Amino acid sequence: MAQSKSNQRITISEINEWTGSWELIDGTPYNMTPAPTPLHQRIVGELFFMLRTHFGRNGCSVYVAPFDVQLDPADDYTIVQPDLSVFCNDNQVGEKRAKGAPELIVEVLSRSTALKDRNNKYNLYERTGVKEYWLVDPTNETIEVYGLSEGSYQKRQVFGHVDTLSSFVFPELAIELDEIFSD
Repeated sequence: MAQSKSNQRITISEINEWTGSWELIDGTPYNMTPAPTPLHQRIVGELFFMLRTHFGRNGCSVYVAPFDVQLDPADDYTIVQPDLSVFCNDNQVGEKRAKGAPELIVEVLSRSTALKDRNNKYNLYERTGVKEYWLVDPTNETIEVYGLSEGSYQKRQVFGHVDTLSSFVFPELAIELDEIFSD
């Protein structure tokens, strides 16, 4: 994941003029162009199917990257493309992007994104009020679930490939992880 070497803070309107796929975190651009692996795509696809099946009955919408999310509508220096995002307020989703924190964000780790997902995005999602954040580790076949409480991620649970994932925000949501991590 290439980061721009510029010391200048970039705005969303400036990055919209660039070619390729970009994220912007606090004015620092990150190139999203490297293609994800087949394993990454399979896991994202399986999770999308399961989340879409669940939330399709419950009035929420699931979006898959590349889909721009401006977590704070007043922040012109940050826009991300989570692997998956769940919005339960249709008013947040506009013609070009979503504005505001979704209820749930899922990021699938890779060698090129793990550090950013575990640090920059974790702090960003916590700061902007994303209620639940899942970090999927394909190598170790685990999903870490973080729940927001009193403005910070205070709840954490790790689920392995033989576990049933349960959500802090959506207690009726249960995902059999052997279906996600099976070959």
